[in-house]
Amino acid sequence: MSKNLLEQLREVTVVVADTGDIQAIEKFKPQDATTNPSLITAAAQMPEYQHIVDQTLIKAKKDAGNKASHQEVVSLAFDRLAVSFGLKILQIIPGRVSTEVDARLSYDTNGTVAKARYLISEYQAAGISADRVLIKIAATWEGIKAAEILEKEGIHCNLTLLFGIHQAIACAEAGITLISPFVGRILDWYKKDTGRSSYPPAEDPGVLSVTKIYNYYKKFGYQTEVMGASFRNMGEITELAGCDLLTISPALLSELQNTVAELPRKLDPVTTSGLSIDKISVDQATFERMHAADRMASDKLREGIDGFTKALISLEELLTARLSRLEAEMVGVG
Repeated sequence: MSKNLLEQLREVTVVVADTGDIQAIEKFKPQDATTNPSLITAAAQMPEYQHIVDQTLIKAKKDAGNKASHQEVVSLAFDRLAVSFGLKILQIIPGRVSTEVDARLSYDTNGTVAKARYLISEYQAAGISADRVLIKIAATWEGIKAAEILEKEGIHCNLTLLFGIHQAIACAEAGITLISPFVGRILDWYKKDTGRSSYPPAEDPGVLSVTKIYNYYKKFGYQTEVMGASFRNMGEITELAGCDLLTISPALLSELQNTVAELPRKLDPVTTSGLSIDKISVDQATFERMHAADRMASDKLREGIDGFTKALISLEELLTARLSRLEAEMVGVG
Protein backbone atom coordinates (compact mmCIF):
# COMPACT_ATOMS: atom_id res chain seq x y z
CA MET A 1 0.00 0.00 0.00
CA SER A 2 1.25 3.50 -0.85
CA LYS A 3 2.48 5.75 1.95
CA ASN A 4 0.66 8.91 2.92
CA LEU A 5 2.24 12.32 2.25
CA LEU A 6 3.30 12.83 5.88
CA GLU A 7 5.21 9.53 5.94
CA GLN A 8 6.99 10.41 2.69
CA LEU A 9 7.73 13.96 3.82
CA ARG A 10 9.43 12.62 6.96
CA GLU A 11 11.84 10.66 4.75
CA VAL A 12 13.34 13.86 3.26
CA THR A 13 12.48 16.61 5.78
CA VAL A 14 12.38 16.99 9.57
CA VAL A 15 8.72 17.55 10.42
CA VAL A 16 8.02 20.05 13.20
CA ALA A 17 4.67 20.77 14.87
CA ASP A 18 3.67 24.44 14.80
CA THR A 19 1.44 24.53 17.87
CA GLY A 20 1.18 25.02 21.61
CA ASP A 21 -1.47 22.30 21.75
CA ILE A 22 0.17 19.45 23.65
CA GLN A 23 -2.51 16.93 22.65
CA ALA A 24 -1.84 17.66 18.96
CA ILE A 25 1.87 17.10 19.53
CA GLU A 26 1.13 13.76 21.20
CA LYS A 27 -0.98 12.78 18.20
CA PHE A 28 1.52 13.59 15.43
CA LYS A 29 4.78 12.88 17.32
CA PRO A 30 6.97 15.41 15.47
CA GLN A 31 10.75 15.59 15.87
CA ASP A 32 10.64 19.22 17.07
CA ALA A 33 7.96 21.75 18.04
CA THR A 34 7.67 25.50 17.67
CA THR A 35 5.54 27.95 19.62
CA ASN A 36 4.96 31.67 19.32
CA PRO A 37 3.08 34.26 21.42
CA SER A 38 -0.17 33.75 19.47
CA LEU A 39 -0.02 29.96 19.90
CA ILE A 40 0.82 30.15 23.62
CA THR A 41 -1.99 32.68 24.17
CA ALA A 42 -4.44 30.39 22.37
CA ALA A 43 -3.30 27.32 24.30
CA ALA A 44 -3.46 29.18 27.62
CA GLN A 45 -7.17 29.77 27.01
CA MET A 46 -7.95 26.08 26.44
CA PRO A 47 -9.61 24.44 29.49
CA GLU A 48 -7.34 21.39 29.23
CA TYR A 49 -4.27 23.56 29.85
CA GLN A 50 -5.70 25.71 32.66
CA HIS A 51 -3.66 23.71 35.19
CA ILE A 52 -0.41 24.76 33.49
CA VAL A 53 -1.44 28.42 33.69
CA ASP A 54 -2.54 28.07 37.30
CA GLN A 55 0.60 26.23 38.42
CA THR A 56 2.78 28.86 36.73
CA LEU A 57 0.89 31.72 38.39
CA ILE A 58 0.93 30.10 41.86
CA LYS A 59 4.66 29.47 41.69
CA ALA A 60 5.30 33.01 40.41
CA LYS A 61 3.25 34.45 43.28
CA LYS A 62 5.19 32.37 45.80
CA ASP A 63 8.58 33.32 44.30
CA ALA A 64 7.70 37.01 43.98
CA GLY A 65 6.78 37.22 47.68
CA ASN A 66 3.70 38.35 49.58
CA LYS A 67 4.36 42.04 49.00
CA ALA A 68 4.63 41.70 45.22
CA SER A 69 2.06 43.54 43.12
CA HIS A 70 -0.19 41.83 40.58
CA GLN A 71 1.95 43.35 37.84
CA GLU A 72 5.15 41.86 39.31
CA VAL A 73 3.61 38.40 39.68
CA VAL A 74 2.16 38.45 36.16
CA SER A 75 5.46 39.66 34.71
CA LEU A 76 7.24 36.71 36.30
CA ALA A 77 4.56 34.22 35.25
CA PHE A 78 4.44 35.67 31.74
CA ASP A 79 8.10 34.82 31.10
CA ARG A 80 7.74 31.40 32.67
CA LEU A 81 4.54 30.31 30.92
CA ALA A 82 6.20 29.73 27.54
CA VAL A 83 8.85 27.68 29.38
CA SER A 84 6.10 25.72 31.19
CA PHE A 85 4.54 24.78 27.84
CA GLY A 86 8.00 24.08 26.44
CA LEU A 87 8.77 21.67 29.28
CA LYS A 88 5.52 19.78 28.70
CA ILE A 89 6.28 19.58 24.97
CA LEU A 90 9.83 18.31 25.60
CA GLN A 91 8.37 15.37 27.53
CA ILE A 92 6.76 14.23 24.26
CA ILE A 93 9.18 15.08 21.45
CA PRO A 94 12.72 13.73 21.01
CA GLY A 95 14.14 16.97 19.60
CA ARG A 96 14.00 20.70 20.26
CA VAL A 97 11.34 23.20 21.25
CA SER A 98 11.42 26.82 20.06
CA THR A 99 10.52 29.42 22.69
CA GLU A 100 10.13 33.05 21.67
CA VAL A 101 11.65 36.15 23.24
CA ASP A 102 9.19 38.97 23.98
CA ALA A 103 8.41 40.58 20.58
CA ARG A 104 8.57 44.01 22.22
CA LEU A 105 12.35 43.53 22.42
CA SER A 106 12.70 42.99 18.66
CA TYR A 107 14.75 46.16 18.17
CA ASP A 108 16.68 45.85 21.45
CA THR A 109 19.84 43.74 21.13
CA ASN A 110 20.83 43.87 24.79
CA GLY A 111 17.28 43.27 26.02
CA THR A 112 16.91 40.27 23.72
CA VAL A 113 20.20 38.75 24.91
CA ALA A 114 19.21 39.19 28.56
CA LYS A 115 15.75 37.67 28.04
CA ALA A 116 17.17 34.72 26.09
CA ARG A 117 19.69 33.98 28.84
CA TYR A 118 16.85 34.07 31.39
CA LEU A 119 14.68 31.67 29.38
CA ILE A 120 17.57 29.22 28.99
CA SER A 121 18.31 29.47 32.73
CA GLU A 122 14.68 28.52 33.46
CA TYR A 123 14.94 25.46 31.20
CA GLN A 124 18.27 24.47 32.76
CA ALA A 125 16.83 24.85 36.27
CA ALA A 126 14.22 22.30 35.20
CA GLY A 127 16.95 19.91 34.05
CA ILE A 128 16.76 20.64 30.29
CA SER A 129 19.98 21.01 28.29
CA ALA A 130 20.37 24.20 26.24
CA ASP A 131 20.80 21.97 23.17
CA ARG A 132 17.09 21.07 23.32
CA VAL A 133 15.88 24.67 23.13
CA LEU A 134 15.89 27.15 20.27
CA ILE A 135 15.37 30.77 21.27
CA LYS A 136 13.06 32.44 18.75
CA ILE A 137 13.94 36.00 17.84
CA ALA A 138 12.49 38.30 15.16
CA ALA A 139 14.91 38.71 12.23
CA THR A 140 15.48 42.45 12.64
CA TRP A 141 19.09 43.60 12.38
CA GLU A 142 19.12 44.02 16.17
CA GLY A 143 17.64 40.56 16.65
CA ILE A 144 20.23 38.97 14.36
CA LYS A 145 23.05 40.68 16.27
CA ALA A 146 21.59 39.43 19.56
CA ALA A 147 21.41 35.90 18.17
CA GLU A 148 25.02 36.13 17.02
CA ILE A 149 26.07 36.87 20.62
CA LEU A 150 23.90 34.06 21.98
CA GLU A 151 25.17 31.47 19.49
CA LYS A 152 28.74 32.14 20.65
CA GLU A 153 27.56 31.34 24.20
CA GLY A 154 26.06 28.02 23.10
CA ILE A 155 22.47 29.31 23.11
CA HIS A 156 20.97 28.23 19.80
CA CYS A 157 18.54 30.49 17.99
CA ASN A 158 15.62 30.31 15.57
CA LEU A 159 15.25 33.58 13.65
CA THR A 160 11.59 34.11 12.88
CA LEU A 161 9.45 36.61 10.94
CA LEU A 162 11.87 36.12 8.07
CA PHE A 163 10.65 37.26 4.66
CA GLY A 164 13.61 38.45 2.58
CA ILE A 165 16.90 37.06 1.27
CA HIS A 166 18.78 39.89 3.05
CA GLN A 167 17.48 38.63 6.41
CA ALA A 168 18.44 35.06 5.53
CA ILE A 169 21.98 35.95 4.41
CA ALA A 170 22.60 38.09 7.51
CA CYS A 171 21.50 35.17 9.69
CA ALA A 172 23.80 32.72 7.90
CA GLU A 173 26.76 35.09 8.14
CA ALA A 174 26.05 35.49 11.89
CA GLY A 175 26.21 31.71 12.41
CA ILE A 176 22.57 31.30 13.42
CA THR A 177 21.39 27.71 14.01
CA LEU A 178 18.05 27.94 12.20
CA ILE A 179 15.77 30.36 10.33
CA SER A 180 12.00 30.27 9.81
CA PRO A 181 10.98 31.91 6.51
CA PHE A 182 7.22 32.53 6.52
CA VAL A 183 5.71 31.00 3.40
CA GLY A 184 2.03 31.76 3.96
CA ARG A 185 2.47 35.32 5.12
CA ILE A 186 4.46 36.07 1.95
CA LEU A 187 1.60 34.61 -0.11
CA ASP A 188 -0.91 36.73 1.84
CA TRP A 189 1.01 39.91 0.99
CA TYR A 190 1.27 39.13 -2.72
CA LYS A 191 -2.40 38.19 -3.02
CA LYS A 192 -3.39 41.48 -1.42
CA ASP A 193 -0.86 43.50 -3.44
CA THR A 194 -1.74 41.98 -6.82
CA GLY A 195 -5.44 41.34 -6.28
CA ARG A 196 -4.97 37.69 -7.24
CA SER A 197 -7.08 35.14 -5.39
CA SER A 198 -4.57 32.30 -5.67
CA TYR A 199 -1.24 31.05 -7.03
CA PRO A 200 -0.36 27.54 -8.23
CA PRO A 201 1.94 25.91 -5.62
CA ALA A 202 5.00 25.98 -7.91
CA GLU A 203 4.51 29.75 -8.47
CA ASP A 204 3.61 30.60 -4.86
CA PRO A 205 5.77 33.61 -3.86
CA GLY A 206 6.39 32.10 -0.41
CA VAL A 207 7.52 28.80 -1.92
CA LEU A 208 9.81 30.65 -4.34
CA SER A 209 11.31 32.69 -1.48
CA VAL A 210 12.16 29.61 0.62
CA THR A 211 13.52 27.79 -2.43
CA LYS A 212 15.80 30.76 -3.16
CA ILE A 213 17.08 30.84 0.43
CA TYR A 214 17.59 27.08 0.57
CA ASN A 215 19.54 27.07 -2.72
CA TYR A 216 21.69 30.01 -1.57
CA TYR A 217 22.59 28.32 1.71
CA LYS A 218 23.45 24.99 0.11
CA LYS A 219 25.35 26.57 -2.80
CA PHE A 220 27.68 28.45 -0.44
CA GLY A 221 27.93 25.82 2.29
CA TYR A 222 26.18 27.63 5.14
CA GLN A 223 25.30 25.42 8.11
CA THR A 224 22.23 27.44 9.12
CA GLU A 225 19.13 25.24 8.76
CA VAL A 226 16.09 26.38 6.77
CA MET A 227 12.69 25.66 8.32
CA GLY A 228 9.73 26.71 6.17
CA ALA A 229 6.88 28.02 8.32
CA SER A 230 3.43 29.61 8.17
CA PHE A 231 1.70 27.42 5.59
CA ARG A 232 -1.68 28.22 4.08
CA ASN A 233 -2.25 25.01 2.13
CA MET A 234 -0.84 21.54 1.54
CA GLY A 235 0.56 22.48 -1.89
CA GLU A 236 3.04 24.90 -0.30
CA ILE A 237 4.35 22.05 1.85
CA THR A 238 4.68 19.48 -0.93
CA GLU A 239 6.53 22.02 -3.11
CA LEU A 240 9.14 22.33 -0.34
CA ALA A 241 9.67 18.58 0.25
CA GLY A 242 13.37 18.19 0.99
CA CYS A 243 13.73 21.46 2.91
CA ASP A 244 15.80 20.96 6.08
CA LEU A 245 12.73 21.30 8.30
CA LEU A 246 9.10 22.33 7.89
CA THR A 247 6.96 23.48 10.82
CA ILE A 248 3.32 22.59 10.16
CA SER A 249 0.01 23.23 11.94
CA PRO A 250 -1.98 20.27 13.29
CA ALA A 251 -4.72 20.83 10.66
CA LEU A 252 -2.24 20.52 7.77
CA LEU A 253 -0.40 17.63 9.44
CA SER A 254 -3.74 15.82 9.53
CA GLU A 255 -4.38 16.62 5.85
CA LEU A 256 -0.96 15.27 4.88
CA GLN A 257 -1.54 12.15 6.96
CA ASN A 258 -4.88 11.52 5.28
CA THR A 259 -3.62 11.95 1.70
CA VAL A 260 -2.06 9.06 -0.22
CA ALA A 261 -0.10 10.25 -3.29
CA GLU A 262 3.42 10.36 -4.64
CA LEU A 263 5.66 13.03 -3.09
CA PRO A 264 8.66 13.95 -5.27
CA ARG A 265 11.57 15.69 -3.57
CA LYS A 266 11.70 19.33 -4.71
CA LEU A 267 14.66 20.72 -2.71
CA ASP A 268 17.99 18.88 -2.74
CA PRO A 269 21.50 20.15 -1.89
CA VAL A 270 22.93 17.99 -4.69
CA THR A 271 21.26 20.14 -7.34
CA THR A 272 22.49 23.49 -6.00
CA SER A 273 26.16 23.19 -7.02
CA GLY A 274 25.37 23.88 -10.69
CA LEU A 275 23.17 26.92 -9.99
CA SER A 276 24.39 30.37 -10.96
CA ILE A 277 23.95 32.46 -7.81
CA ASP A 278 25.78 35.67 -6.87
CA LYS A 279 27.18 35.77 -3.34
CA ILE A 280 26.17 38.83 -1.30
CA SER A 281 27.78 40.10 1.89
CA VAL A 282 25.25 41.76 4.18
CA ASP A 283 26.44 44.40 6.64
CA GLN A 284 24.02 46.71 8.47
CA ALA A 285 23.93 49.32 5.70
CA THR A 286 23.25 46.65 3.06
CA PHE A 287 20.62 45.02 5.26
CA GLU A 288 18.79 48.30 5.80
CA ARG A 289 18.99 49.25 2.12
CA MET A 290 17.69 45.86 0.94
CA HIS A 291 15.00 45.82 3.63
CA ALA A 292 13.74 49.28 2.64
CA ALA A 293 13.65 48.20 -1.02
CA ASP A 294 11.63 45.06 -0.22
CA ARG A 295 8.09 46.31 0.49
CA MET A 296 6.82 42.85 1.31
CA ALA A 297 9.55 42.09 3.86
CA SER A 298 9.23 45.55 5.43
CA ASP A 299 5.45 45.30 5.73
CA LYS A 300 5.34 41.73 7.02
CA LEU A 301 8.17 42.09 9.56
CA ARG A 302 6.52 45.16 11.08
CA GLU A 303 3.07 43.53 10.96
CA GLY A 304 4.41 40.30 12.51
CA ILE A 305 6.05 42.08 15.43
CA ASP A 306 2.85 44.11 16.00
CA GLY A 307 0.74 40.94 15.90
CA PHE A 308 2.91 39.06 18.38
CA THR A 309 2.97 42.13 20.64
CA LYS A 310 -0.85 42.20 20.69
CA ALA A 311 -0.90 38.49 21.55
CA LEU A 312 1.50 39.12 24.44
CA ILE A 313 -0.68 41.94 25.79
CA SER A 314 -3.70 39.61 25.59
CA LEU A 315 -1.75 36.97 27.47
CA GLU A 316 -0.81 39.46 30.21
CA GLU A 317 -4.48 40.43 30.55
CA LEU A 318 -5.49 36.76 30.71
CA LEU A 319 -2.90 36.06 33.42
CA THR A 320 -3.96 39.12 35.44
CA ALA A 321 -7.61 38.03 35.38
CA ARG A 322 -6.72 34.45 36.27
CA LEU A 323 -4.48 35.57 39.14
CA SER A 324 -7.37 37.59 40.61
CA ARG A 325 -9.67 34.55 40.42
CA LEU A 326 -7.05 32.29 42.00
CA GLU A 327 -6.54 34.73 44.88
CA ALA A 328 -10.29 34.94 45.42
CA GLU A 329 -10.54 31.13 45.47
CA MET A 330 -7.67 30.96 48.00
CA VAL A 331 -9.44 33.48 50.25
CA GLY A 332 -12.67 31.49 49.93
CA VAL A 333 -10.89 28.27 50.91
CA GLY A 334 -9.19 30.05 53.79
